[in-house]
Amino acid sequence: MNYQLDLHGETLMKQYHERIPVYERLSHLADETLRNVLDAQHVKVTAMEHRIKTEASLAGKLELKGGKYKTLDDVTDIVGLRVVTFYSADVDKVAAIVNEAFIVDRRNSVDKRKQHRLDSFGYNSLHYICRLPKNVVDDPEMPLLNELRFEIQMRTALQHVWSTLDHDIGYKGDVKIPHEYIRQFSRMAGMLELMDEEFSRLRNVLVDYRRQMLALEASGQLDGVNLNSDTFRRYLEARPFDRLNKRITAINQAELFPVPMMPYLRVLQELGMETLGDVNRLVEEYSDDAYRLAVSLLGATDLDILSENIGIQNLCYVYVLKQGEGPAGLCRIFDLLNGYQPGNMSIAKKVFEQAQKLSFE
Repeated sequence: MNYQLDLHGETLMKQYHERIPVYERLSHLADETLRNVLDAQHVKVTAMEHRIKTEASLAGKLELKGGKYKTLDDVTDIVGLRVVTFYSADVDKVAAIVNEAFIVDRRNSVDKRKQHRLDSFGYNSLHYICRLPKNVVDDPEMPLLNELRFEIQMRTALQHVWSTLDHDIGYKGDVKIPHEYIRQFSRMAGMLELMDEEFSRLRNVLVDYRRQMLALEASGQLDGVNLNSDTFRRYLEARPFDRLNKRITAINQAELFPVPMMPYLRVLQELGMETLGDVNRLVEEYSDDAYRLAVSLLGATDLDILSENIGIQNLCYVYVLKQGEGPAGLCRIFDLLNGYQPGNMSIAKKVFEQAQKLSFE
């Protein structure tokens, strides 16, 4: 292609082609190093990419402001990496890791998040200009690997999406766009910026909430722990139904086989239980009656293999029966666990008939 380059620009372009092998190795080394340190620190990002500036892109830059660059080394973004995080706070975390892994040129690095322009949301990246330290690579045959600078852009997922849309729409081109459309564009950018901040705020709130719940669990104050998937899963880790299960399996000297217990979360919630304290009271106050019901249901059978949910299953049966809900209440349990099936009511009636032989206070 023919570019409108002066003699200085042609010289820089020739040097660019000569350095392609160095740029390729530098790009892969920087990318591999950053991925490894992020993995080691257990930092999750939504995307990460690296690239070498194309000939056409560099030529366009040199055509526009070639006089700014005395040497090709002054073009600091020929090799570029981009890290896209989920949350804005993670940008700072990635930046701290980059600062430890590479040699950062502070003077030429830019934090565009501090510019606070009305239309700048999609460009609010943190840009670090870096070099590879010798603990990453020290190759006497390719010393430029430690000398050439490269750019790392760090931004959030919403900033990245907006930047892509902004570039696609291209309202900053040669055609003058009416002010009303530019204003709409800026309003949408403001909404996304607010969403970015709110996602980070909500994550912090949820982290604090989980810590509070864990502290309450550890102190035994289960009435203060809301019943949800996170807390119920941790509650199950303590195996609260083991004692009842052992009593029930002893009826027929049966063996237990593992099955998921989480489906019973919905049943417990439908029964009106709101905290782990409610579930714990169910275990403490209803286990004897649940055992008696199991004896009635299993005693005349030769079942010697039972599912691990046998204990919580009978606890729920007894709870419903004590509430006076009868077959309809039992059928609701089967519907919640297995989906609506015509045979659920007949099973519920059989359990209810067997329970009628017992007296629950």
